[in-house]
Amino acid sequence: MADNRSCQFSMNPRSREPVCIDTKRIYDSCCDKDCLADLKVTFPSSAQAVIDSANAVRCRKAEIVNCCVDVEPLQFNKGCYSVDITYYFKLKCDFFTTASCDPTSACGLATFTKTCVLYGSEGDVKVYSSDYAEDAMDSRLPASNTNPRAKVQVVDPIVLDAKLCDVCECSDSESSVKIPNCVARQFEGNLARQTSGTAVKVTLGLFSIVVLERDAQILVPSAEYCIPKKECCFNNDDPCDGFKKINFPMNEFFPPSR
Repeated sequence: MADNRSCQFSMNPRSREPVCIDTKRIYDSCCDKDCLADLKVTFPSSAQAVIDSANAVRCRKAEIVNCCVDVEPLQFNKGCYSVDITYYFKLKCDFFTTASCDPTSACGLATFTKTCVLYGSEGDVKVYSSDYAEDAMDSRLPASNTNPRAKVQVVDPIVLDAKLCDVCECSDSESSVKIPNCVARQFEGNLARQTSGTAVKVTLGLFSIVVLERDAQILVPSAEYCIPKKECCFNNDDPCDGFKKINFPMNEFFPPSR
């Protein structure tokens, strides 16, 4: 069998030397814990009859299917930028008509838009690269620039509440949000704006981190190159011998108290 050693390198202080690397530097960041109360859920028109006949609703699952991010400079505060974020949530709901009947499921869409202001420093230069451009013999790649880029890290939301209401009682502040085609394809049927009947609103808990970063050249100390020591080989041992090496999953049978 091959020697199962991981990547090793020397940390001898005498071998260290400063090197310049091209990377992304984070200039500003923020983390948020948002409670998104009473978001109206838009369902395909084919599900409206089920919603109108329901007397209770339960939201079983919420996931983020897309997130649109836009960065704009602030006019009167140089170096600061407005980061506009729009989340698109896919919600799977169960609708109950009577206590003895199984629920009917339907998936709907909810959106939420927020804005945060972060510092991204100044500078605006065009960057050209000698990277290969496919199907272009002598064409240059499009120029990029060093304007700050926003990156959003977010986990699927926690469903805190779901309830039925009359459509006129639900806030429809997000109705002007344009639904991208990639989001609309996640649902069966056309998502139509509801004007009458029963509607659904949910409350979600959302955790996110937003960073504003730029391309930068940074001088860092280095060690020697990291040279792999493990051989790439196919393990053709007896499968039972491999199974014997797996630890017994004790936590699956006896869940830990913490």
